[in-house]
Amino acid sequence: MKVSFPRMGNSHCAFRWLLEALGHQVIVPPEISTRTLDLGVRYAPEFACMPFKVVMGTYLEVAEQGAELLITSGGVGPCRAGYYWVLHQQILEEQGYPTRIVAFDPPDCGWRDFWHKLAFVYRSGGVSLRRCLWALQVAWAKLKALDDLEARSLQVRAREVQRGATTRALRQAVATVDAAGSLPEVAEALAHGLRLLDGVDQDDRRECLRVGLTGEIYALLEPVASLSTQEILGHLGAEVERSMYVSRFAGRKGFGPPHAEVVRASRPYLGLECVGGHGVETVGMTVLWARKGFDGVVQVAPFGCTPEIVAKSILPRVSQEYGIPVMSLFFDEQTGPAGVYTRLEAFVDLLYARRRARRGEESRNGSLSRH
Repeated sequence: MKVSFPRMGNSHCAFRWLLEALGHQVIVPPEISTRTLDLGVRYAPEFACMPFKVVMGTYLEVAEQGAELLITSGGVGPCRAGYYWVLHQQILEEQGYPTRIVAFDPPDCGWRDFWHKLAFVYRSGGVSLRRCLWALQVAWAKLKALDDLEARSLQVRAREVQRGATTRALRQAVATVDAAGSLPEVAEALAHGLRLLDGVDQDDRRECLRVGLTGEIYALLEPVASLSTQEILGHLGAEVERSMYVSRFAGRKGFGPPHAEVVRASRPYLGLECVGGHGVETVGMTVLWARKGFDGVVQVAPFGCTPEIVAKSILPRVSQEYGIPVMSLFFDEQTGPAGVYTRLEAFVDLLYARRRARRGEESRNGSLSRH
């Protein structure tokens, strides 16, 4: 069976390996391009968010290549993403593609349904349950390794001497993990990848900012969906800490609620925890980063994302009470990279200016205390 899936950051490496290990012929979704977005915009409802349109474009591209089965995630709660696959299926049928979509809802929504779909996937590939469990274990290790590499790159990029060196090292590290085919090989590939990133020539004397990056999961994980915001911040001299990774999200029991510490931090501002999407993380992580002394926070989300709009309305209060600057960026197909870069550059300049002002004030206060 020819199988494909949505593309989201580097996670396609692990998903491709998993499906091939389960006996399927995998059509790897192409890198998201202008054509991908154009297809999605053409056939998606106008009011749909950018992730819906990008994924729709990807589905159409792989359907053109003969994909018979598409595997994706579902969802529950106020966020509409859990229903997207239903509309994606309808649009594919309207365009004459006999492609079936299987959406995995969080296991807590129904373990029987989850295991029934999992059994369909591995049995249709002609492999045993034992083979499936082994493949899941290796694919999970790959996902975690890919996330660890990306997290390290967000720290290294801010101090790189040669622009783009971190991105090139990350690409090599990802390729090494992609080639791994067992747990020991994944561990070795991760160690090798971390050495590649740590070997990037860095200026240790460079003063860097600490910036938290939070928001909607697709905008965080797929660079195209946020016009490479995390890479731009790194090039501008900011060490970035991201609130969401694939393995850390899927690793929760049943794709469940955020970490208890995040929920507690958001509770004074969000009386309800069911705002949907990742609104709780956006508010809670902003509070936690402020407590850790971060210089600023950037929120990224698709235009019209209801949970992130709720969070955005609360962030100014968090910003004022904790004294941490917060900037929100919302994206759709009309968003231009030049405008995003200009806004991020101005935000980073503001953060540097605030740091210098604080140091000047501390210096003056120290001088007065000595006198």
